[in-house]
Amino acid sequence: MDLTYAACKLLLLFLLIFCTSYQCCATGINADQTAWLFVNVSENPPRKIPNTMFGISFEEINHSGAGGLWAELVSNRGFEAGGQNTPSNISPWSILGDESLIFVSTDRSSCFDRNRIALRMEVLCNTDGGNICPAAGVGVYNPGFWGMNIEQGKTYKVTFYVRSLQPIEMSVSLIGSNGVQKLATADIIQSCSCRDDNVTNWTKKEVLLQAAGTDPNSRLQLTTRKRGTIWLDQVSAMPLSTHKGHGFRQDLFNMLADLKPGFIRFPGGSFVEGDWLVNAFRWKETVGAWEERPGHFGDVWQYWTDDGLGYFEYLQFLIDMYDIVVNLQLAEDLGALPVWVFNNEISHNDQVDSSVILPFVQDILDAIEFARGDPTSTWGSVRAAMGHAEPFDLRYVAVGNQDCGNKNYRGNYMKFYTAIKGTYPDIKIISNCDGSTRQLDHPADLYDFHVYMNANSMFSMAHNFDHTSRSGPKAFVSEYAVTGNDAGRGSLLKALAEAAFLLGLESNSDVVEMASNAPLFVNTNDWRFNPDAIVFDSSKVYGTPSYWMQHFFKESNGAILLNSKLQANSSSSLIASAISWKNPDNNRSYLRIKVVNFGSNRVSLKVSIDGLDKNSIEAAGSTITTLMSGNVMAENSFSEPKKVAPTTSQLENASNRMNVVLAPYSLISIDLLRKSNIVQVTGCNAALCTSL
Repeated sequence: MDLTYAACKLLLLFLLIFCTSYQCCATGINADQTAWLFVNVSENPPRKIPNTMFGISFEEINHSGAGGLWAELVSNRGFEAGGQNTPSNISPWSILGDESLIFVSTDRSSCFDRNRIALRMEVLCNTDGGNICPAAGVGVYNPGFWGMNIEQGKTYKVTFYVRSLQPIEMSVSLIGSNGVQKLATADIIQSCSCRDDNVTNWTKKEVLLQAAGTDPNSRLQLTTRKRGTIWLDQVSAMPLSTHKGHGFRQDLFNMLADLKPGFIRFPGGSFVEGDWLVNAFRWKETVGAWEERPGHFGDVWQYWTDDGLGYFEYLQFLIDMYDIVVNLQLAEDLGALPVWVFNNEISHNDQVDSSVILPFVQDILDAIEFARGDPTSTWGSVRAAMGHAEPFDLRYVAVGNQDCGNKNYRGNYMKFYTAIKGTYPDIKIISNCDGSTRQLDHPADLYDFHVYMNANSMFSMAHNFDHTSRSGPKAFVSEYAVTGNDAGRGSLLKALAEAAFLLGLESNSDVVEMASNAPLFVNTNDWRFNPDAIVFDSSKVYGTPSYWMQHFFKESNGAILLNSKLQANSSSSLIASAISWKNPDNNRSYLRIKVVNFGSNRVSLKVSIDGLDKNSIEAAGSTITTLMSGNVMAENSFSEPKKVAPTTSQLENASNRMNVVLAPYSLISIDLLRKSNIVQVTGCNAALCTSL
């Protein structure tokens, strides 16, 4: 016993000496670190961050649009997804009734020239005789995109085209997930073949269904108990509760609006290019009446889209977002500007030679005329006929996506650039070629910059633009994300590394004009790309930590960047930035300091603000907001949607000299409320001084 006790004492003494001489790295043993942050609010002249600095990049990926933001409940509504040969696959449509009761196929008898496929139902049973139909009838049903979210009390508009040589008796129903419960139903009965009640020619039918129950996994069902042949086409079901009635799912729209984006890039991404040009996004195929749009197969992400969310709808979406942002920012000139990415006739596998590119150049000029042209112009009149006589504010276009290395890119690019600038000299044109380390060999207003990497590398990327030339085109960081094991399905570690990168971009906002995270959305049933900012299913939605991280930057658009400098007593895992901004809710001015601690140690941060008297700070209105967790790989979920989300509390020691403790692996935002909206700066521009 005595020998054992003595041995234990000796071992403990050795460990104590070892840990004292060499910093032990076990959790909880490291001492706190100290760092200093110096902020100067009197820099002259002050530097304004672009209004477009932080925005969003929307791509049709992971069923972000079809089965997501676009609220259409029916999947493959025009029966075109199976191809133009008949018979064809009608998935996800299914048949109600066995082969002795009904025979379902497709043919090319549709009344729509651009989408000829129609569904043909030959009903073999009847209400009497030897082959009696089931009481529930026979027909077809559509489950939507992994279930239709039907909510009690809400109304749904069902539209379809029908043709039959005999009078029809049909039921249109919303059915619960058990296949039996009727949430809503309406009967369509044609009692005669008279002119006013005749479906021998294609006829449009519309019914409004008010749900008597709720089920997030419902389906749309069209049935009959009458023998005969019925053709169906362009079957749509839309909730009436979309944003402004424009077709956008309200909860997903709200998630984006809450970010107050300065711009929206659309519709991709690789979706624009296609694996092959035959499957690229073609804007002319996506405008006009929804029934007449042929849809297309997005071969990069491997699913069909009916293109209800088309070029016009993207532009309309921007207007809707602009209205909300204007109300929030109280500035007529600040809104979510559209950034349209168009195909420059290069896909992942084929491309058009520059010598024959001119017809495609004209196609893009037509697209810009559709967006910006007078309502009496050729394509402006098409826009006006769709209900939007006023031109859209299209100021940015990107020529292709990640195409710089292709042999025809520069030749094609110059054809597009010359033609667009010749007709629309104010439009800013974005090149795919990186101009951050060397001068571009062709003219451009901005250059596209994409970055996908692990968390440590992303943290280091915060300084990527520190040495970029201050002259020439500015950067558009249209896609950034931490990927791989560090990301999980949206980890805190991912969010913090991305926050550090954004702080670096904010500090370099004289050479970076725009930045957006990608991908934006994922339907939890279709993870084509992982991770993503916002996760949803038919009825629920949550933001990942990266989504909540972006909230820390939404006041930066149009704010004043303040000079700030960090000093640490060891190799630092900190990065910081400071801005001055005005809160439109109370019309008060704030100084905001954002800091990322990307290390495993707590840090005592001593903040010193020059040019701001402590008496000009209102402690009662000053706050600190933190994004952190005890587990750096923590993620949100449907069951815990805000497991990792910002928390805000009053800042107790608000002053121009203060000490703030930074938790390991955390992001903080300190908002100091100013008693005065104006800071006197010698030689300061009046407009900028007001925002100070």
